This record gives sequence, C-alpha cells and structure tokens, in this order.
Amino acid sequence: MAQNPATTTGLPYNRVWNYSAGPSTLPLSVLEEVQRDLLNYQGTGMSVLEMSHRSKAYDSIIRGAEATLRRILDIPDNYSVLFMQGGGTGEFAASYLNLFASKAVRDKQRKLGRPLGCDYVVTGSWSKGGLKEVKRLGGRPNVVIDGVKSADTGETSYTSVPPVSEWNLGRPEETAFVYYCDNETIHGIEMTPEIVVDAVDPSVPVICDMSSNMLSRPVDIKRFGAIVAGAQKNMGPAGVTVAIVRKDLLERDEDDTEVLHTLPSVLDWCYYDKAGSMPHTPPSFAIYVCGLVFKWVEAQGLKKVEELREERAKAVYSLVDAHPDFFRGPVDKRFRSAMNLVFNLPTKELEARFLAEAASHNLIQLKGHRSLGGIRVSLYNAMPIEGARAIVDFMKAFYDENHQ
Repeated sequence: MAQNPATTTGLPYNRVWNYSAGPSTLPLSVLEEVQRDLLNYQGTGMSVLEMSHRSKAYDSIIRGAEATLRRILDIPDNYSVLFMQGGGTGEFAASYLNLFASKAVRDKQRKLGRPLGCDYVVTGSWSKGGLKEVKRLGGRPNVVIDGVKSADTGETSYTSVPPVSEWNLGRPEETAFVYYCDNETIHGIEMTPEIVVDAVDPSVPVICDMSSNMLSRPVDIKRFGAIVAGAQKNMGPAGVTVAIVRKDLLERDEDDTEVLHTLPSVLDWCYYDKAGSMPHTPPSFAIYVCGLVFKWVEAQGLKKVEELREERAKAVYSLVDAHPDFFRGPVDKRFRSAMNLVFNLPTKELEARFLAEAASHNLIQLKGHRSLGGIRVSLYNAMPIEGARAIVDFMKAFYDENHQ
C-alpha cells in the first residue's frame, strides 16, 4: 500500500473523508456557518439551541427553511411541507395511518363496500420494513414485487427490479395507495421515479420514501401523493423528517371520529399541518441546519447537484466495472444507486484489510450494512468530487497490491 499519510489529514480542520450512510457528511460551509452563529445567532444573544420555537427569530428560521425547500423542488401550492420526527421508520406507520384516515380513501372504501388494500413495491430492506409495519398495524398489503428470484435456486435477492410487466399491482378501485422506496440505502438499489408513477393508475396516490436521495436530482412533485424523507442523508442532521403531502389527502370527515382512534398525534400529518409543523416543540436545531443545507443546494441548483452526483458515482463504478472479479458489485447496472455504492471483495479477509487500511488513510465509514457485509461507499450531496477521487485512488492502490 502507498506510504501512510501524515498524522494530520490534509483536509480543513483535520477532517476525514466520511462515507457514512447516515448520519452523513454535511457541507463544510454549512458547518462553518453553524459554528459562527452557535453562541449568538444573528445578534439575538443566544444560540438556536436555546431559542424558543415560538420566538420571531425561530419562526423566521422554520418558515425560511420551508420556503427554500419549496423553491428548490418547485413544490406546488396544493402540497403541504411538514417538519416531523420519527425518521423513515416513523413514516412507515404514518403513511398508512394517514392515508386510511383521509376522506378520499374512506369514501373510496365505502363505495367498494370492503377494506381497501395498499400496494408495496419491495426492492430492499427499507421498503420491506414499510411492508412489515403495515402488516403489524393490521393493514391489507398487496406485494407488487419482492426483489428478484434466482432461476437456479429460487432464492430472493435485492439486486435488481423486475420489469413492470411482471408487477402485481392491485386494481385501482381496490387500492388506497402505492408505497415504494426510491433509493435502498442498504442494498444499493435506486429507481427513477418514473418507473413507478408511470406504472400506477393516476387515481391511486403514490407514497415515496426518498430519505437517501432527496435533493440529489429534480423530481416532479405533483406526480406523488406524498414524499417522506429522513433528513440525515442529504438534508441535514438526524432528528427531523420531511413530509411533502398533497392537501386533498389531508382532508378528513370531521364526523368520522373512528379514524383517529389508532392515529397518534405525533404521526398525524393533519396535526402538524394545522400547526405549521409546530404543534409542540420541533427538532428546532436540526430544522435550522436543514434550512442552511437547503440554501446551499439552492445556490448550486438541482441540475448541478445531479451532475455532481453522477460524476461521483461514475468515478467509483468505472473502477468497479474495470475489475469485476475483484470489486464484485451485486446490483444490476440499470438500478445501481448513485448514493450508496455497494460491492464485495473476493474474501472477508480482504474486506477487513480494505477497511483497516482505508481508515489509516482517513477514509472512514466504508463497512457495508451489518446484514450484508462487504463495502458501502455513500456519496451524498455534501461529498465533494475530491472525496470520490480519494476513495477511487485508494481502491486502485489496494487492487494493485492485492489482486491475484
């Protein structure tokens, strides 16, 4: 292996290249702004950490964050933007409970004369988690797809997405919503939203978990019923969850009190919407940092952000593809994630050596998820292109010294 670096990393503030899948690296300029204002936010004499969420100063922070996000994604006026808690896991339940509390779904169910189903497109661990949760809550999920089956063994794996012609979508008049995860952080599968929304009848709302690729490329918001995303990948620190919800799905029949018996307030989209995301103390500091990240994204523009995401991913995948017997990428090239790039090495011993030597070169958080092992390189928006080049240079040197 190349000579070890000096004790300092050579990066500002002696930082490292952090490829964590989440919480993940944040833009350095955002961290610097947080640091500058930490003790005295814009002359208020206090930190945002200490600030009342009912103050004028904080109201400006949270309203500014929402306004910036709306501009970036061109969110139509008939959608609400909610800052919640609970992460993507909380939204497994929130999505199901809120849709079945909506007047539109309740009316559709009454017309059918029996409970509606809900469609789950399962492409990895996170969409599978959503499916598990709705079963736990007593729902009637229909599994549209569940990974791909090996023709040889019959075993299911999350390495590709079957063609739409093989999908088992429910009948529109019997379906409350379709749920899918746009980017599977663990398995490294990413779909383009069009694959799903083009396949679904327009009368059925599509609910999408975009936790790990939110703000990495333009998206047509109006084609979705709701988009939910934990912030800790591309939007900010852990602790806040964004829900973008079409307002007709927030309409309730006030006389139909039964729907609220199983919907906790902390998961109730309407509860947050009516109170401007602040029915109680919000994750105020996390929202503040998200607002700064939103401004950072807006300054670049989503098109530029998308170009950089593709450039970073291409740098790594080009090397993986050049040495497929050594860097063993399991995912179908058509669905490889630009956010979470996964591969294995020929042996577990080599993987352990790779991780140890990478850490000695200030390249950290590269270990694959505990359920899969291997290597995972997460390249979120805040990762500069230099960070992608750094891991590629290391991979090249490691290959040269270890391939047979």
